[in-house]
Amino acid sequence: MKVNVNRLIKKLIMLACIIYFVITIYNQQKVLNEYKHSIAVVEKQIEEKTEYKDSLIDLKENSNSLEYIEKIAREKLQMYKPNEKVYKDK
Repeated sequence: MKVNVNRLIKKLIMLACIIYFVITIYNQQKVLNEYKHSIAVVEKQIEEKTEYKDSLIDLKENSNSLEYIEKIAREKLQMYKPNEKVYKDK
């Protein structure tokens, strides 16, 4: 009788340990998935910022060109060449 009780206690302890390890592994996997998602979000932000930086570099390099100056004068300042006709849609 005592042998059966000791065996039962050992089996219960082993079962409790197995359940504990399974729960721990599950929780760690959940945390790892959250970290992977966070990494993906940050990598996307880095890519967007890099593209924005590249566009600013292009803008800086082209800011002294006559085409860019004319474009800004037309679009932002509403300036036009002499004797040029401007048509506006209503």
